Amino acid sequence: MLKAAFPGSFDPPTLGHLNIIQRAASIFDELLVVVAENRQKKYLFSADERVSMITELVKDRKNVSVVICDSLIVDFLQKQDIRLLVRGVRGVDDFSYEFELSMMNKSLDSRIETIFMTTDPEYFVLRSSSIKELASFHGNVSGMVPPLVAKALGDKFR
Repeated sequence: MLKAAFPGSFDPPTLGHLNIIQRAASIFDELLVVVAENRQKKYLFSADERVSMITELVKDRKNVSVVICDSLIVDFLQKQDIRLLVRGVRGVDDFSYEFELSMMNKSLDSRIETIFMTTDPEYFVLRSSSIKELASFHGNVSGMVPPLVAKALGDKFR
């Protein structure tokens, strides 16, 4: 059985995230979406809210589950007996950052492999931070996030 993990903050989950989740779920027998809970970072949505949204969005995918991680991803992967990390990249800047992270993870555990998936072109410009900013000004985010997330953003900024 080929298991992989797709970690991220998912604050909020975007159509780009869902694109990577759906494509990875069609490749791997089991995909674990890992919602990061970094105590150093300020999130708009709590980890439980992010897990709830993603769980609802992937409920039709029987091989996808969603969990919270508040530790190093390498430690988490070891406990889950997962050796493959999926990382979505939009462009060169993302790749550079993700490549450095993959090298750090590899130095912590040489068994961890990182697979980079490029986003589909229509999601190339989607950034969670930009979406949150647009939503804070009550802008239309419907083409960037699923309706469930658009409603949650609207509720947050009302």
